[in-house]
Amino acid sequence: MTDLHCGCGKVHLDVREAPIIVAECHCTSCREAKRRMEALPGAPRVAGRNGGSHYVLYRKDRVRIVAGKEWLRNFRLGPKSHTRRVIASCCNTPVLTEFQGGHWASLYGNLWPAGTLPAPDLRTQTGNVPAGVTLDDSVPAGGWETTKFYLGLLLAWAAMGFKSPALALDTPEVELRG
Repeated sequence: MTDLHCGCGKVHLDVREAPIIVAECHCTSCREAKRRMEALPGAPRVAGRNGGSHYVLYRKDRVRIVAGKEWLRNFRLGPKSHTRRVIASCCNTPVLTEFQGGHWASLYGNLWPAGTLPAPDLRTQTGNVPAGVTLDDSVPAGGWETTKFYLGLLLAWAAMGFKSPALALDTPEVELRG
């Protein structure tokens, strides 16, 4: 079991076993959410040097909030968004991203202590990288890597009996304006 926590230590998560995959996402919505979250007072950076959001994807049944649930807040990029991002309001630490109906939770890489964050297995949505940003070849990207990404998600879902458990997060919604 791995103990992860927000920047100030009030929110703790336990994750069990190996992640499904570790990804660096460059999609437009992740970049916009990153911009809004990083603008909060005291918030840590959630993106790497090239602007991608570093996520460690776990099956939801392997993620548990063990302390500080009362500090968690949801935000969505818009009222119809199927994606919620969860932040620890005590220190504005991004915690996870969850897709409505999904069987996995994408935990933000900033939760891992220095030197322990797993390296990304792949980059996703690299077609959305802004002009002027050049990605190196150190992390695979492209069609085959994207296929492996979705296959990993499918295999994890099959291992869960095609169930999509809910994360027990009855947390208030907040608005982070663009």
